[in-house]
Amino acid sequence: MARNLQHGVRLRPVDLARGHGLSTQAVRNYEAAGILPDAARTESGYRTYTPLHARALDAFLALVPGHGHQTATAIMRAVNRDATEDALRLIDESHAQLLDDRRTLQAVEAAPRDLGPVPQERGDTFVGPLARRLGLRPATLRKWERAGVVQPRRDPHTGYRVYSAADVRDARLAHQLRRGGYLLEQIAPLIAQVRAAGGVAPLESMLGDWRARLSARSRAMLTGAAALDAYLTCRQAPREDTP
Repeated sequence: MARNLQHGVRLRPVDLARGHGLSTQAVRNYEAAGILPDAARTESGYRTYTPLHARALDAFLALVPGHGHQTATAIMRAVNRDATEDALRLIDESHAQLLDDRRTLQAVEAAPRDLGPVPQERGDTFVGPLARRLGLRPATLRKWERAGVVQPRRDPHTGYRVYSAADVRDARLAHQLRRGGYLLEQIAPLIAQVRAAGGVAPLESMLGDWRARLSARSRAMLTGAAALDAYLTCRQAPREDTP
């Protein structure tokens, strides 16, 4: 059970809300979601909060930019039910995903070195094997085709889609960019330029933006960690009335 620090200090919902630029309804919603510890109630049934709740709200709002709303919520719920190990595991998983995203970025950054002409007669494959290779559904590749991201030819006898080595390269690059958060309508013009050997300047610009977003997320994780550590410390502090 969380301990109330500064036992005599009581905050109204509006006090907690104004201090964090939120509405009182948002504060109530966060409490209902388990992001904040349960509030005490007055004899009249009004919620009263403490500085511990303010620390919890600080932590949650700091966690969101680095981990996202869903994971930040799960972290706070775990802390508030005294399952700190679960919260730390969620944080570790976010850091692992960030590292994986950085490795993906490095792989995409290496792509321009491999944009030379690819012999069409080598590397032909079909939609099913290519989808399995990329960890996608065949329907996803067909959606990419409609968006102009990949342009497989059709076998004149069977009508099956046939992906050349160049098509596979385009699909792999598109898959990496999708993992980086880019939309198909952003990727299709880039792939078209790569396909036409029109230069890699758009790719370089996109990669620079991607790199900056990863760095901002990494910094946000540091900020979130500091705020969460402060909240954990507050939860572990003795009550004022403890001998």
